[in-house]
Order: sequence, then structure tokens, then C-alpha cells
Amino acid sequence: MEKKLFAEAIMQYYRQLQAPTNLPVDVEVMNPYLNDATVAIAEKFYQKYYSDNHPRVMLFGINPGRFGAGLTGVPFNDPARLEEVCGIPNDFDKKPELSSRFINEMVIAYGGPEKFYAKYFISGVSPLGYLREGINLNYYDIKGFKPMFEDYVVAQIKEQLKFGIDQSVAYSIGKGQNIKYLNYINDKYRFFEKMLPLPHPRWVMQYRLKRKDEFIQEYLDVL
Repeated sequence: MEKKLFAEAIMQYYRQLQAPTNLPVDVEVMNPYLNDATVAIAEKFYQKYYSDNHPRVMLFGINPGRFGAGLTGVPFNDPARLEEVCGIPNDFDKKPELSSRFINEMVIAYGGPEKFYAKYFISGVSPLGYLREGINLNYYDIKGFKPMFEDYVVAQIKEQLKFGIDQSVAYSIGKGQNIKYLNYINDKYRFFEKMLPLPHPRWVMQYRLKRKDEFIQEYLDVL
């Protein structure tokens, strides 16, 4: 049987995504792939950049936010950057998102989306997002997250490895709790030969904006 194209495998995975079943009652799950408009836009993106069987290296963000992947279904791409940088027109509100701005500037510095996405696949430790009282919530800010998410995260990584992922190295987008949890998972299950951290775009854009170019260069050097 001929292997699925990377893009087809990704979209099949997104369409069947289920939320963790053991979350606290005050945590709302954000699943952008239940929205037909989001699925259509994500499909255009992945068909454009992933319609092949080439292996990719994974970068793990945290989880989708309301104004980035929570709208577009494409990690670290808000509606504006998806249209301007990736050439994917969309009708979503073009409200900018800081992490998307940083990642897309890095992608441009790398050589553009065609070159970057031919080698890398960006996902999240959790492919679904979380809200508490309508505000973005990182998975690791949920009390008891470590055992709560373990089975779920392991299952999601196993499914995504089937796309055609290079398991020699993976990257954590975030040098704090995200890399700690990824190291915990990877030390236990040995998905990747090594796991390396990168600075989180939101941290750069909020607290180190004057040094943004330095951190973009760090991405280029490490990748």
C-alpha cells in the first residue's frame, strides 16, 4: 500500500482529535478542528507545504492559543501571517499574535516557508488548547498536569510519528516547563534520540523584544 502524503496524514489526525478525559471541571478545551472553516484553511496550508513523503523534524510548542492555531489550525500561525507569509487567504479576524510574528520572522530568515516546512513540522505537546474563564491556559499550568497528561501526550506523539518524523532529534519551543515535561516523557518512552530547547517566542516578544534578532539567530543556529 502506498504511504499517505504527509499532508493527508496530518489532516486525518487533526480531524479525529479527542480531548483528554480527565481535566478539571473549570478547564475548557479548545479544539479548532471542529470548525469547518478552520479545517479548510489548515488543509490548504498542509497541502501547500506537506504534499510529499519527506521526513520532518518536530518542534513542540505548548498548546494552541485563541488567536493563533486556535483560529487557523496551524501552530504558530495567526490569520495575518498565514495570509501574508504563507499565502493562505482566509476570512478570520487579522488580529496579530506575538508568537506567530516571531516564528514567521524566523521562518523568513531561514529562507521562507517552502524551505522551512520542507524540513520541519511544528506541533504542540498538546495539539488542543485550553481556556480557563475564557483566557489561554498552558497545559502545565493545570494543577496535577504531569500524570494527568502523560497518557494523552504519549498517544499523540505516537500518532504523529506515523507521519514520517525524523526521530534523531526534536525541539521544545520553550526552555522552561515545556522542555522539562518533554524530557520527562522522552526519557521514559525514548521517542527521540535527543531533545533540545529553544526560547519561547512569547517570552522573547514580551520580555526581550530589543534582542529579538539575537533569538531568531539562535533558532537558525540550533536548527
